[in-house]
Amino acid sequence: LDGTTSPYGPEVDTIPGATRSSRTRARRRVRNASNRWMARPRNERPPIDDVIADVSRQINQIPGLVAYISPNPVLQISTGATNNSQGKFSYSISGISQEEVRSSTEELTQRLRSYPGFLFVNNDLQTKTPNLEIEILREPAATYGISAQRILSALRAAYSQNYVYLIKKQTDQYQVILEVDDSQRSVPENLKLLYVRSDDLKTLVPLSAVARWKEVVGPQNIAHLNQFPAANISFNLKPDAVIGDAAAFVEQTAREVLPGSVRGEAQGETKVFTETIRSLSVLMIFAVFAMYVILGILYESYVHPLTVLSSLPVAAVGGLATLLILGQECSLYAFVGIFLLLGIVKKNGIMMVDFALQRMNEGLDSVAAVHEASIERFRPIIMTTLASLMGALPLAFGFGADGAARKPLGSIIVGGLIVSQIITLYITPVLFLYLEDFQEKVLDRVPLFRRQNVTKPAVTEGKPAEPMTA
Repeated sequence: LDGTTSPYGPEVDTIPGATRSSRTRARRRVRNASNRWMARPRNERPPIDDVIADVSRQINQIPGLVAYISPNPVLQISTGATNNSQGKFSYSISGISQEEVRSSTEELTQRLRSYPGFLFVNNDLQTKTPNLEIEILREPAATYGISAQRILSALRAAYSQNYVYLIKKQTDQYQVILEVDDSQRSVPENLKLLYVRSDDLKTLVPLSAVARWKEVVGPQNIAHLNQFPAANISFNLKPDAVIGDAAAFVEQTAREVLPGSVRGEAQGETKVFTETIRSLSVLMIFAVFAMYVILGILYESYVHPLTVLSSLPVAAVGGLATLLILGQECSLYAFVGIFLLLGIVKKNGIMMVDFALQRMNEGLDSVAAVHEASIERFRPIIMTTLASLMGALPLAFGFGADGAARKPLGSIIVGGLIVSQIITLYITPVLFLYLEDFQEKVLDRVPLFRRQNVTKPAVTEGKPAEPMTA
């Protein structure tokens, strides 16, 4: 990846990126490269998910190269447990035995690759990394008066590249780094040039006299989760895949593959998405309950808050059905749209019910009151609904930078408003009459649920009479 040309298709412009290199020895190098691409304007390329799939497919055709490509969205989700550069979604496996964790991870990775909705599936088991294993010869070291800590300190000073002192000046500061010259620490044989001072600081002993070493192949690192050896399986989804179905497949496959001594759990955006959905669902229930309590105090009624809230479930179903019809995912933006939708839809019912109750307090019966409320409140309801709908249309069409990510927000508002508008204008008056009849015939007979002020209307040809308090 030279960072100067774009051989991966006409959809991306290549920007030179930073390249990091970690060298294990002169004859073999393990190299990690990081490049950043700036996508062309949206009207000159396919959707970003299609671009990522195409670029990933072409890069992964290069033997020995594994690529992880991910966009940088406006809304970043901090996962905390995994590195987003390896995939947006991750599943962690942990257990007591490192060997069980390794074998279970490899088997689960192979099983997950059979799922058609995954763009790629990889794990972080790099078990064929060249390592240098150093064994301290404790008996010879004790003979020379050298402790194991003294040997470790010598190796750390020679190879760790940590600074041992910080020189502070008036305008700058400098780190003093103690290390062996690069030309003398590139191969394992250079360890023979290293000397260790005895604990009494009187004798210099070659490292080869108190330690031996050999080159082995092993893991690059051993990850831990809750202090147990762990491994991560990372994957990305294809543009038409649904995260909920993919998460269910991963959990089902893990139950079939993992033994009882190995534990698996979702990490990354999968875990964040699941926890967020669970938290938002509970929050939505409490929000609706708070609406009911406030409206009950406002109207001094147990039933008419239900009239106002009756359109909320239908509006939510209408918004979710819109996502289903348009093939959009129920993302975090969609849940934000549901909360906005509930607030917008609720005010339509409030305008109608509040006006009807005011007319009933003036002496009209429930039928005449809700009929007049439907006529008088028709224009304000239509105006506010259209204003909200027009404001959500740019989001639904995905205008602006990163507009595709916000499309579920606009779609769920537009679809929910259209469906709830029909409910508010036609169904809410009917529910108002039924619930008012239930209040008069049932609840008013129970002292606990009886209304404080009951108006007995006496209407003659639509003219209200004076209210009577019972």
